[in-house]
Amino acid sequence: MISAAKWAREQKIPYFGICLGLQTAAIEFARNVCGIPGAHSAELVEDTKEPVVIFMPEGSRTHLGGTMRLGLRTTLFQQGTEWSVLRKLYGNTVEVHERHRHRYEINPDYIDKLESNGFLFVGRDEKGERMEIFELPSKSETGPSHPYYVGVQYHPELKR
Repeated sequence: MISAAKWAREQKIPYFGICLGLQTAAIEFARNVCGIPGAHSAELVEDTKEPVVIFMPEGSRTHLGGTMRLGLRTTLFQQGTEWSVLRKLYGNTVEVHERHRHRYEINPDYIDKLESNGFLFVGRDEKGERMEIFELPSKSETGPSHPYYVGVQYHPELKR
């Protein structure tokens, strides 16, 4: 999955990562653009030294089932993201409501490093703590650009 995300990013092939796909893209970007070769997910390598993806702090490792981030959640598009392809696909709205089902998330300790290198979290939860949507802009003067390299933490559904 890491190799596929890297190939799509470098070759400008459309990429749409859903849930683990968002996390995979973040790991690949951290390794190959941010210069963190050991970047990984704590879900896959529990004692990784560079946990770009971590177990959600409020989750339970012993009581599985209803302890994951589950159900309909609000995602807010961040200010200044009017350029976002996904925001445009959602009709230029300021928020979306989609279904979640996960226990792992982007580690807050890596967000600044990812974003300063161009991996932009254009959608976050209501508190700004959960990274819900990432996108590489189609035009960028400071980081990589891509016509359609996006990912969402949630599971989008056909609603009409």
